[in-house]
Formats: sequence, structure tokens, C-alpha cells
Amino acid sequence: MKHPCRFFPIFVLFLLLIGGVIISGCTTTSPSQPVNQTEPKPKLLLATTTSLYDTGLLNYLEPKFEAKYNVDLLITSQGTGKAIELAKKGDADVLLVHSPSQELAFVNQGSGINRRTFAYNYFIIVGPPEDPAGIKGMSPEDAFKKILAQGKSGNSTVIFVSRGDGSGTHTAEQKIWTNAKFNYTQDIQKSGKWYVESGKGMGETLQVASEKGAYTLTDEGTFLAYAGKLNVVPVISEGSSLLNLYSAITVYNEKQPVERIAMANNFINFLISNETMTDIANYGKEKYGKGLFIPMTSGMPYGVTADFTTPATAIRP
Repeated sequence: MKHPCRFFPIFVLFLLLIGGVIISGCTTTSPSQPVNQTEPKPKLLLATTTSLYDTGLLNYLEPKFEAKYNVDLLITSQGTGKAIELAKKGDADVLLVHSPSQELAFVNQGSGINRRTFAYNYFIIVGPPEDPAGIKGMSPEDAFKKILAQGKSGNSTVIFVSRGDGSGTHTAEQKIWTNAKFNYTQDIQKSGKWYVESGKGMGETLQVASEKGAYTLTDEGTFLAYAGKLNVVPVISEGSSLLNLYSAITVYNEKQPVERIAMANNFINFLISNETMTDIANYGKEKYGKGLFIPMTSGMPYGVTADFTTPATAIRP
């Protein structure tokens, strides 16, 4: 009679083999099973002026645009001149700037299309609360004349800090000097210790002016955003030369992919939509008691003509 224990190891081995097959069958992924992969979002490169960025407006609008178009909005803030240079090099898809003369030159050169003016505010001249130059109540041009005269006369308490960076604010400052009958490069730049060029963005320039007890030209929105950190106050806020218009432009060049141009157009149409215009009108009211920017839908300033209603559809000049 055969002993039953002789067959036991064979039986156990058989069970182990069967179990391995069953376990293997339960855990192996079929080669034909689809793998869940998320498509990368397209990117839109936005070059903008520091005033739109420093005020936080773009941070507020960014998630709304990204959610609507399923895109990543990448923002770089520069002075208007530098932002335009980036665009000319092909390092931006859309511009948000505030220097009409530079914008029109950019478009006329064939580098931009679909320019739309979407908002405005005003420049103001700020300075020490004691107003050492005695310019309060003057026109911007007369104020600049008096600051220049006192600065050049050796009054060490009168200093003017300029952006000096080719930005929209710097361009507006130069326009005021021109209106006041001065040659900027000959009469103002490097004319003495009274005139300081910061070479920085608006927020940093305000801080430099505050530290030096100096005057400077700033957009009102950035001033309100930084006011709690500054020792300067608004001195002059009226004058036609203080109007500050903001426009958006789609960047164009022969190498620019059509999809990027179309997405830049989407961004411009988003900006000029009634919903976004309402958001712009309300931005800052809760914190500062007034909006930092005025959308064009609230009414254009006297004498200004601008397109803010035509949809951006062109894909070439």
C-alpha cells in the first residue's frame, strides 16, 4: 500500500501554481487598457506695464480668463518700452500698455494688430506733505517749471524722481516737459542732483520718492495700492496732460503661430467684454473706496476717441 504522504508535496505545489496564475491574472494590467493622460494647457505670454501688475488687477482677472479658455496666462511686467521690445523679439503674444504714441508706432510697423483701449485713470504728481516747491494747485506744466527752477537754484529740499525707463509713465512725464517748453534731453536729463532717474517700476519709484522726500509722477492706481507704505501725498491731480489710457494689442510676426494669435484675440475680447468691464470698474472699491481703473464703458474722457467695442478677429495686419 502506497503511503498517502508521498503525494502531499506534489499536491501543495500544484495549488501554489494555480494560486499564482489566479493572482497574476488579477493584478496584471492589460496592454490595451487606456492610460489617463491630461493634455497640457496652451500658454499665452502677456507683457504688461508695471502699473497694471502692481495694482493687482491682472492677478484678479487672470483666473477668470484661464477658466474660460482653459489656458495658462504667463505674465511679465515691464515698463511699456521694455514690454514692446519683448514683443518685437517674439517673447510675448499680447501687450497691455499705456503709451499711445509707442503703441501706434508698434502697430504701424506691422508688429501689432487689434489694438483696443479698455480702461483709463489719471496720472498725479505726488510729493512731500509740506510741498517744499509750493506747487499745489498749479497746472502740471507750471508745477514742473517751478520744480525745475527750485531744483536748479540749489534748493536741496526739491527733488524729482523719474522712472527714467522708457515706460508709459516716463513718456507721459516727457510730454509734460515738452508742453512746458523744455527740451527733455538737453534741459532736464542729467541737469543736476535735483533730477533722479530710478530706472525702476512704478511701485519702486514711489518708494524711492518717499525715502528721498521727493516729487514724482505716478498713475493714481499704483499710488493708491502703495499709499499705506509712503510718506508722499497727491499734490496735483488735475490737467489734460494727466490722462492715462490703457490698451491691449495682439502681437504679430511671420513666425507667430495662428493659434497664439487667436488666443491673444480671445484675451482682448475677454478684456472688452461687459462682464470684465464691470469687474474692472469695481476693482479696488472695497479696499480703497474707489476703483483703481475706469473702464471705457463708463464713458470716455472729453476729446478721446478709442475703439473698445469691435471684436478682435484679425489674424494678420
